[in-house]
Amino acid sequence: MPVPPRRRDLLASLASPALLSGAQQRPPNLVLVLSDDHSRPHAGCFGNPVIQTPVIDRMAADGIKLDHMFTAAPQCVPSRSALLTGRSPVANRMGRFASPMPPEIPTLPELLRQKNYYTGIARRYFHLDGVNNPTALTRRIYEDNDMRTWSKRVDSLHIGGNRDQTAHLFNQFIDSAGTRPFFYWVNFSDPHHVWDRNAIPKPHDPARIPLPPHLPDLPGVRDDLARYYDEITRADEELGFVLSTLEKRGIAENTLVLFMGDNGHAFPHGKGSLYDPGLNVPCLACWPGRIRPGSASPQLLSGEDVTPTFLDAAGLPVPSSMSGRSFLPLLEGRPNYQPRSHIFAARLPHGNSNYTAETKASTFDLSRCARSRTHKLIWNYTPYQEYWPVDSARDAGWQQILAAHAAGKLAPELDRAYFSRPRPVVELFDLAKDPSELDNLAGRPEYAAIELDLKTALQEKMVKDYDFLPPPFDEAAAPNPVPALR
Repeated sequence: MPVPPRRRDLLASLASPALLSGAQQRPPNLVLVLSDDHSRPHAGCFGNPVIQTPVIDRMAADGIKLDHMFTAAPQCVPSRSALLTGRSPVANRMGRFASPMPPEIPTLPELLRQKNYYTGIARRYFHLDGVNNPTALTRRIYEDNDMRTWSKRVDSLHIGGNRDQTAHLFNQFIDSAGTRPFFYWVNFSDPHHVWDRNAIPKPHDPARIPLPPHLPDLPGVRDDLARYYDEITRADEELGFVLSTLEKRGIAENTLVLFMGDNGHAFPHGKGSLYDPGLNVPCLACWPGRIRPGSASPQLLSGEDVTPTFLDAAGLPVPSSMSGRSFLPLLEGRPNYQPRSHIFAARLPHGNSNYTAETKASTFDLSRCARSRTHKLIWNYTPYQEYWPVDSARDAGWQQILAAHAAGKLAPELDRAYFSRPRPVVELFDLAKDPSELDNLAGRPEYAAIELDLKTALQEKMVKDYDFLPPPFDEAAAPNPVPALR
């Protein structure tokens, strides 16, 4: 397949001798580990007193804990597209699960090849090459148009298998890399729904689970959370397979490891929503000798920042086409890090189902958000879609929430959050006073300046990303004077 001109020019510029001759020592190995549907509060090092995550906690002690990492979308496909390109899923045109990564968009492993990196992807399906098991029609479209490109983008592509194969696959990959530096992306299946019962030898006790304010205290909710916690503990063990492989091979010292969730948990207010439980994921980095052990940062980080950070660590420039920014100076404790004032995220279609009159927000919903350290603005473009949690609607938790709503026994703030129809088009939250994002402040005069700041930031992001949705400001009645951009 011919390489599109824009991408060919970018790759050629990165391959120039001036850039390749700069490194006097072997570039670091780079490892990205993703747990699936993992919200930030669900790890011991992030303050959870019950959950069993000894490996994650040890990684935090050995490296840096990044408290405010937000994925660029609350769903697998668009979120992962941002992680591997340094661009938003809107800019990548990666909103539909059936659409593979556009061939003209360069990805992290391709760019790393300019430094002779050996690159690979392993374990759970990585969601960037279209539908895993497409229909005959979709398969024919892929094949006729040469749309599946990832076998050409990486040196090693091993999708599937069970968790017990992780260490074996990693060792095979390292052997194949030989003396070359490598980039390896490991994808866990846990804690993705469906949550296994008795997934670990010592299951979590539902009675001891700390409940967030956005979930009602119902037996089914507790049981669902306990099974979810069990799968996080299983993912924690799999992370141990990755880290111990580096240690046994004697290469941990020259390896930057980033562990994070791909999006938040599959509970109401989580996956598929732009509230913090859907976007704020656990994120840890370790690199012996380069990252101070036991450090932490409250800075806002975006999934768009992962590729620029890895490129920076490899000694490669960050292309101007990327909206992400490197946080390597933050990891290394250097004073020249320029923090973000906002992060942004997009809710896009979910799954592979078509649209019908019965389609709920779990499958099709469109929204955008801008978040500062203290406040968040959400713009809902499909407010008439009936709210429905992604993946877990058949589980006891949501079924009991439905029953409590029907009986008039649900707390008013939760009733508004899940059963308002239409939902508000604009939502504004004071995250210090209302971290669960249940009290909508949009339109209140005392918050007008904050709302204007966030709308301005979101307008800029949407325009620069060529977003297909209408911007927050009415161009026929734009504010005067024009708000300052950051």
